[in-house]
Amino acid sequence: MAEASSFYITTPIFYVNDVPHIGHAYTEVAADVLARWHRQAGDDTWMLTGTDEHGQKILRTATANGVTPQEWADKLVADAWIPLLETVNIANDDFIRTTDERHERNVQKFLQKLYDDGHIYTGEYEGYYCVGCEEYKQESDLVPGAGEYEGQLVCAIHSKPVELLHEKNYFFRTSAFAERLLALYEERPDFVQPESARNEVLGWVRSGLADLSISRSTFDWGVKVPWDETHVVYVWFDALLNYITAAGYGQDDEEFARRWPAQHIVGKDILRFHAVIWPAMLMAAGLEVPKGVFGHGWLLVGGEKMSKSKLTGIAPEQITSTFGSDAFRYYFLRAIAFGQDGSFSWEDLSARYQAELANGFGNLASRVVAMITRYCDGAVPTAGALQPADIEIASVERRATDDSWQAIDRLAIHEAIGAAWALVDALNGYLTAEEPWALAKDPANRERLETVLATAYRGLGTLAVLLSPVTPVAAAKLWTALGAPGTVQQARIDRAYEAELGTTVSPLEALFPRVEVAE
Repeated sequence: MAEASSFYITTPIFYVNDVPHIGHAYTEVAADVLARWHRQAGDDTWMLTGTDEHGQKILRTATANGVTPQEWADKLVADAWIPLLETVNIANDDFIRTTDERHERNVQKFLQKLYDDGHIYTGEYEGYYCVGCEEYKQESDLVPGAGEYEGQLVCAIHSKPVELLHEKNYFFRTSAFAERLLALYEERPDFVQPESARNEVLGWVRSGLADLSISRSTFDWGVKVPWDETHVVYVWFDALLNYITAAGYGQDDEEFARRWPAQHIVGKDILRFHAVIWPAMLMAAGLEVPKGVFGHGWLLVGGEKMSKSKLTGIAPEQITSTFGSDAFRYYFLRAIAFGQDGSFSWEDLSARYQAELANGFGNLASRVVAMITRYCDGAVPTAGALQPADIEIASVERRATDDSWQAIDRLAIHEAIGAAWALVDALNGYLTAEEPWALAKDPANRERLETVLATAYRGLGTLAVLLSPVTPVAAAKLWTALGAPGTVQQARIDRAYEAELGTTVSPLEALFPRVEVAE
């Protein structure tokens, strides 16, 4: 048997200073669905997520709350960020914190290597700094303030004033890698996805790269620069390294060789760090660049990007407490083309839940299991002579399996779900046309009835496997009701139409119960 392919996927590590909103959960779910799909195809899969806990913003907030930055970070991780994973049902393999000893120690190793190899120098920097973004801003990134900030320059993302800083810092020679980066984007057109993100990255690099200030000396909450402990490592330089420190860089060469490189899933607002600065850092260290960087779109509420500071943030549990985690996962990955911005509304979520999940998939599953129970005493019937309609369902199963896998390979999650949903629609149409409830009224139609139910049962099994990465709770319940062996996650998703099923069905509760949404 061929050795399993390695698939390492990451989310950004999230800044712990605020509580998670649905934008964070969207990124988590996208990475999780890709990881589950690859895991179920037999790939050696590893999904990493975690938290970014250094920097000035954390220090200031902790001080304002009368605790140490470590205490503040510990509380936020325990109370908000670990629970998020449970809320939206994430099956991550690792969770890294930038305060982990395994991370801090190996950040210093990486930095020391770059310093020893001449990629870091001392310089002075003056610029506008946004504490919210933890980033120096160009004047083009700033807008005139309004209201209480009138007359001041504010960050276009946070709408809060920036600070003019002057520091003596250590700099990374990012500019030295411009040509190599352009060659990378040229040789590997899919390195940055989608196309709109790639074009943006090409524009940044072609317009000229400035060297990056990678240390701060005005505060001490961060990883100490190994050759100068009066400086701490710039929070972004520190944070980006989580992708390799978690995979064994500096401490487990075998594990690192097994895992790296990774596919990164990031929000498009942090694309420059991941698609420009991060590969340049890796090139400087003589390491392989990532497998790819996918910059997904923003979730918009009322036309504005999701943001706590602008009060457009919605907590994931506000959705999951009513609709469940499966519906959250399905909705955001089906309703929004992955890579584009998408607008969230309660009305759209509610309508899709009812039409697609409750009536489309859920009702289909309930009907088939109920008819096998009623007409065959729960024993899965054997198909007799096949008619063109039955053969077409088998063909749709195979097509849905192949098309969804090819879409996942392109990171087109919405297309993968759409491919699986073609089978939901085909099976619903098949039952409407074949009318097994009518066939059951005449014993002369017994063979045809059993063939129709056997065909629908087989299709449901394929659906359970194909949808298990997206709606794992519903898929597991359906798998059990179908009497199939083991768990649905053990069935190969790239051959879903061949999954071994059962011989008897058991009662199936509604996969997507009716919900009442307050007007």
